[in-house]
Amino acid sequence: MSDIRFATKVSTALKGADVVVVVAPKFALDEGYHRIALDTDWASALDRAVEDTKPGDLGSTCGTYGPEGAPRRIAACVLPDKLSRYNSPTRSEAILATLPGTGFASKKATVVVRLDSADHALGAAVAIARCMPLFDARSKKDDGKKAAKPVTTVVMTLGDGTVVKADKVVQETVDAIRFASRLVDTPTQEMTTAEMEKEARAAVKGLANVRVTSIVGDALLKKGMGGIHAVGRTAMVAPRLVILDHKPARAKGRTIALVGKGIVYDTGGLSLKVGGSMPNMKCDMGGSAAVLAAFVSLVKSGYKGRICALLCLAENAIGPNSYRPDDIITFHSGKTVEINNTDAEGRLVLADGVSWAARVLGADVVVDAATLTGAALIATGHAVSVTISNRAGLERLAVECGRATGDLTHPLVFAPELYKKEFKSKVADMRNSVADRMNAQTSAAGQFIYNHIEDVNPAWLHLDIAGPAFRDGRGTGHGAALIAELVRRLDDEHVQDR
Repeated sequence: MSDIRFATKVSTALKGADVVVVVAPKFALDEGYHRIALDTDWASALDRAVEDTKPGDLGSTCGTYGPEGAPRRIAACVLPDKLSRYNSPTRSEAILATLPGTGFASKKATVVVRLDSADHALGAAVAIARCMPLFDARSKKDDGKKAAKPVTTVVMTLGDGTVVKADKVVQETVDAIRFASRLVDTPTQEMTTAEMEKEARAAVKGLANVRVTSIVGDALLKKGMGGIHAVGRTAMVAPRLVILDHKPARAKGRTIALVGKGIVYDTGGLSLKVGGSMPNMKCDMGGSAAVLAAFVSLVKSGYKGRICALLCLAENAIGPNSYRPDDIITFHSGKTVEINNTDAEGRLVLADGVSWAARVLGADVVVDAATLTGAALIATGHAVSVTISNRAGLERLAVECGRATGDLTHPLVFAPELYKKEFKSKVADMRNSVADRMNAQTSAAGQFIYNHIEDVNPAWLHLDIAGPAFRDGRGTGHGAALIAELVRRLDDEHVQDR
């Protein structure tokens, strides 16, 4: 797959390019942005194609073969001029919808992107990264010739052609998006819980002040984590909690913990998924992929505080030792849970993870990410994740960071007094699945997780990324950029505003 590089001069980026793509809103192209940015005689070859193209709601593409002395193909992603207030001003969704259609990723390509503002660079770069996934298991034609690896060079500019440099945050975030999407795209035969742990260890190898530990198999029970153990105990590869702890010697301030649901495959357990709903369940570890990628990008880009990532890894398989409906499990929080649906397993592993983060690591802020509920897709769709938080400031920050990075998210209700009743049990502290599926399933699922840390009450944010984490058969890395940006921007106001 193609590499991504960033350039600080358009002229340098154009050298040797087979394909040149200009990405800009319709009004800017109509005003000649492509001629200003490319500053070449052949840029005007796009004029008529642009003139005839209507962007619609999510943009459109047009192009032509270049004249003599120009790249073989010149194309434009014609983005819409107007956006709704819930969308990202970076036009990231429109970039994602249009850029793949130019065929840029299989060639030596140059992509020139017009930004309305310099602070839109991160969101635009994230969208481009999503168009260039790393995992590919298709057979390759062997003609005895070693093909050069495609390279995409990206240049971001303002409307007058001034280049916006991709800083270290942008570059590390792009790498994080592609890393997370590769983890999600890799089938479970290769991405077991043990392999996921290896990926985590390899990703932070050589990074200063990072310590990695894991609690595996029956050792989970000894540490009180009955939830992770129960979900994964019958699988061929043992469940585990992998903890990455970045603690610089002079770190001051709060401890932030990122907790990811890492169900490497979800059969539904004994509450078996039927009716064709099991394929693509390799994506059920998208939360762990996102928090791992966010953690790595933060450390590599120079984050100075203490931050931890907890990967709650299990395969929800079926076997002679499967956990059953009616089983009662004791969690790290000390709470007991009567199982009434083994396909509501993600909340079980997260319950142990957030409790460990709050009680053992002493996290002041806990952010969890999970492909948790199908109801989240009904609530916010394929492009927008769900945010639930016990802090108004943290909720507000998540939405802001989502619009800045293109990882759009939208808040749902946090109200324990309305949703705790859904989990009432006559024999345990709670059940694991709601009594009434019409009563805000996604908010209720988040409530279940919070039930296990309500007595500690850290600032808590839950991201249900079930919709945007896996789209059109591919992992997107959704959540990685949002979480990393949230950590960078976090201050006392966001934590204290209840």
